[in-house]
Amino acid sequence: MAATGNMRFGARKPEFQVCTPHFTFPAYPATPKKRVSAKSSPFPLGKSTMNYSCSRYELKCNECGKRFGNQPLSACPDCLAPLEIAYDLEAVRGIFTKENIAAGPANIWRYAALLPIPEGFEPDLPVGFTPLVRAKNLGKRIGATNFYVKNDAVCFPTLSFKDRVVSVALANAQKFGFEIVGCSSTGNLANSVAAQAARLGLKATILVPADLEPAKILNTLVYGARLIRIDGNYDHVNRLCTQIADEYAWGLVNVNLRPYYAEGSKTVGYEIAEQLGWRLPDNVVVPMAGGSLIRKIRKAFQELIDLGLVDAKLVRFFGAQASGCSPISVAVKEGTDYIEPQRPNTIARSLAIGNPADGPAAAKMIRSTGGWAEDVSDVEIVSGIQELAETEGIFTETAGGVTTAVTARLYADGRITPDEITVTCITGNGLKTTDALAQSYSHLNARAVRPRLADFDAYLRELDGITEPELATAGAL
Repeated sequence: MAATGNMRFGARKPEFQVCTPHFTFPAYPATPKKRVSAKSSPFPLGKSTMNYSCSRYELKCNECGKRFGNQPLSACPDCLAPLEIAYDLEAVRGIFTKENIAAGPANIWRYAALLPIPEGFEPDLPVGFTPLVRAKNLGKRIGATNFYVKNDAVCFPTLSFKDRVVSVALANAQKFGFEIVGCSSTGNLANSVAAQAARLGLKATILVPADLEPAKILNTLVYGARLIRIDGNYDHVNRLCTQIADEYAWGLVNVNLRPYYAEGSKTVGYEIAEQLGWRLPDNVVVPMAGGSLIRKIRKAFQELIDLGLVDAKLVRFFGAQASGCSPISVAVKEGTDYIEPQRPNTIARSLAIGNPADGPAAAKMIRSTGGWAEDVSDVEIVSGIQELAETEGIFTETAGGVTTAVTARLYADGRITPDEITVTCITGNGLKTTDALAQSYSHLNARAVRPRLADFDAYLRELDGITEPELATAGAL
């Protein structure tokens, strides 16, 4: 295939007590807390038991700038804007160094100094530090000469980048004293919460859309989690989880623990820079569901620049969505931060969020870097999965098919030039979405061949398109 892109698819320092992590698990209550109401307070379990202070990081409102220490809270009670983790970079400047990082474990905890890790947490789960693969074969097909794949399809323990965010969220869930944790999920997050909760001795309750892929449901149930299927799409499920967080003393990783959860995504950016020899790429292509991952990779790059670990550089960010659910892509193309909610209709269920929480911020950030957003059809998604597998031996789920297909289109449209250092993020494993490929391969190996060399040779000729007499099947023996 010609290298034209034509594949088969088209700072204020907080005055809190210093809390340097000692890395030992804290004790948590032996009995589950009862259902409580939070209608009169944003802190359902009380500030005395649900708040800890730390001089390195704390919650901060994006709009009014108010700070909240550390507690299970995702939005500012005053202006309702989302909260994020703000760091005192000066406090970690002498700690977060290339030498200390290299001496750390081969997982995300090598970057612990810039993660919201509470005092007493012991990071013994080897999450992350997944391969950055030089994708020469795929590059030839799409017209790229300096192309890499960041492969989180092999992330431990559940084969998606969600393992990163969950590990950080659950560290805080324990600190806050939650015994029951959970999430709203399109699949990968459910798998990761269930697995890591089991390891930590926490109970897990997972809510998912009723039409979730069977493999992802099985991959949640096998860890002993309580899974509840909701008759609706992800946006319905997430809305319900927001109400649950107000009524129950549960730690929902992408609701009341969301600011901590989201920070785990930064480790993708740290790893890309380190694996490129402490330099930043020219372009990054990222799948978008809620819009958090693409923003956090950008945040990671900026922190590395601010701390002097990499040279300052404007990296262009490109968002990838499915055409059947592309609210952020549409906003970028229209040059607006306004997100028009969509009703998802795509095989890429892990990206099927019609009203993404971080959508406006993601659209604004993408445009500010000179990047772009694109979306592709279900047919292109399947072709993207196949092309990545056939060229690089990487089997990705439907979200990876989206990113691969979008990357090819970006090269074909000239938005990315061949020699630029470009990284495409693959976020999940194809074994979880095999139903998307079933029809593509149902006709292959439909019959068995008799165990005779002549029949074997004849069958090879048939596969190669050489006409042969009709062969007897194995049943004729």
